[in-house]
Amino acid sequence: MTSVRNPFGPLGIWLSRSLPLDERDAVAQTAETLGYDTIWLAGGAASGVFDEVREVLAATTTAKVGTSIANMWAESPTDATAAFHALEADYPGRFYLGVGPSHAPLVAKNELGTWQKPLAKSRGYLLEMDAQPVPVPVDRRVLSALGPLALRLAGERTLGSIPYLVPVAHTASARQTLGAAPILAPELAVVLEPDLELARARAREFLAGYLGFPNYTGTFLRFGFDESDLESGGSDRLVDAVFGLGSVEAIGARIDEHYAAGADHVAIQVLPLTGQSRVEVLTAIAVERGLTALGQQ
Repeated sequence: MTSVRNPFGPLGIWLSRSLPLDERDAVAQTAETLGYDTIWLAGGAASGVFDEVREVLAATTTAKVGTSIANMWAESPTDATAAFHALEADYPGRFYLGVGPSHAPLVAKNELGTWQKPLAKSRGYLLEMDAQPVPVPVDRRVLSALGPLALRLAGERTLGSIPYLVPVAHTASARQTLGAAPILAPELAVVLEPDLELARARAREFLAGYLGFPNYTGTFLRFGFDESDLESGGSDRLVDAVFGLGSVEAIGARIDEHYAAGADHVAIQVLPLTGQSRVEVLTAIAVERGLTALGQQ
């Protein structure tokens, strides 16, 4: 159920921008029908994510749609603000602008500019956004924040934080840093597979691509992991802490751990196995969570 304080509801989904259009829209439509309140769309390293946001808004009817994230290096404050107002005019009250400072290797690889540290980039970006003739309202924008200073910035200058790829311990610490009022809405990648070795292998395959990004590895090291946990795609200990793995009940338990630690909303990113669809996994979680009439059967 959504509220004035938390417009995202308790559970949403996170979708990669790289999904084929027909699959992305079908998953978004099904998720809305199942009772997921918010659909988050990744921006990646390229500009143009707002065109895809418009397509998801058009494919659905009531769900909130947010960017997680619009890359600060790929979308200027002026362009992001203009896109927000255009989407707001056509789909009032449904779009939330999530922004984030990306990663040095991506910025360099895509020649997006001279790297600034995430906190400085985020602070400057929000200042430029507020300098626009009609700024994006504070309660319609969120910031991807990991460290304490970035989290404080999110709480002061936006609706709250949308952390990505974090353990439950980060959620607990983030809530303490933010205080009670700001929204905390972590992403949670899940693998629905009772065989934990198979589930871990799929999660490790996914995680390996992120272990070259200091934003994430630094967070892992701050929360009790060491350099050995970052080797070979991530240790079992790291994988088990960051992902929701195993049965649908185990995934539900991990969602509840984030809530207990202070999350207002959890955005589910499905990592499907071969032969498994995102819709299949989202349906199983919706039933376990009791999101729809399916959960009452």
